[in-house]
Amino acid sequence: MSDGELVTRTLTLASPEETHRLGVRLGGLLEPGDFVGLIGDLGAGKTHLVRGVAEGAHVPRSEVASPTFAIVYPYSGRIPLYHADLYRLTGYDDLYATGFMDLVGGEGAVLVEWLDRVPEAAPTEHLRVTLAHAGGDARSLKAEAFGVRSVALLTAWLP
Repeated sequence: MSDGELVTRTLTLASPEETHRLGVRLGGLLEPGDFVGLIGDLGAGKTHLVRGVAEGAHVPRSEVASPTFAIVYPYSGRIPLYHADLYRLTGYDDLYATGFMDLVGGEGAVLVEWLDRVPEAAPTEHLRVTLAHAGGDARSLKAEAFGVRSVALLTAWLP
């Protein structure tokens, strides 16, 4: 497999609880240096997934909050977990000023909501998860892995 190979998985999630459980599974697999970018409209399930990832990474539930106003929120779990929300940013310069880029590829895993707002925030090697409304409580999930480690993460998460 080359570094440029793309691996994709698509599935339908029946409920917010199923989205959360899938997040727990991903959180248990994350390693330092992993980068997961989340894309989706308001209410598509990004936060449900992130709360599950945090639980799977052994972050106390009481610590998990939306970083909309802080931009990046650090969590302490079995590995450091950095949760970023780019919704309010207008571009890369806004993100760069936060010190966010110092976290990428570092000692923890990085979860980014609204990656589509600043796509250049993603390193070459990353997992991109797109969530969309699929009627009622159902959501569609499309996961795309870029790079060797991200492909291994995706195939362990969604075999």
